[in-house]
Amino acid sequence: MTWAAKKAVDSRTRALWARGDDSTRWARCGDAWDVVVIEPIGLGLEALDQMGADPSSGYPVLADHIRDRLYVMVRAGTGHTAHLPGTRVLSRDQQLLLPCTPAAHWISTPRETAPPLLRADKLALALREVCRLKWKAAA
Repeated sequence: MTWAAKKAVDSRTRALWARGDDSTRWARCGDAWDVVVIEPIGLGLEALDQMGADPSSGYPVLADHIRDRLYVMVRAGTGHTAHLPGTRVLSRDQQLLLPCTPAAHWISTPRETAPPLLRADKLALALREVCRLKWKAAA
């Protein structure tokens, strides 16, 4: 399975959302991880595929389908290296509202233990490459 395949919201996911309690909690950014916010979701998913990041490895990735944003957790203090057009970085002194129903809202299910984090610089390279390929295909 690829990250891009996770973009579609299927009937199983909708059923999980319906059963979820939709509880949330605030999480402080910049301590355990930074967050790279990518718009649109599809661009971020293509970049994760471009990186070769295995979707089953437990990388914390969150999708906001209403706002069409992908939230990718990267190593703390490194998010700024992925600050490109179409992205926003959340780090020290910022917070992210996290869903507490993993099966319903997370693209990758978070772990009870510390998850593996993607490298922000590699994410930035993958985003640049995906954009370059899209621009080249459109030309």
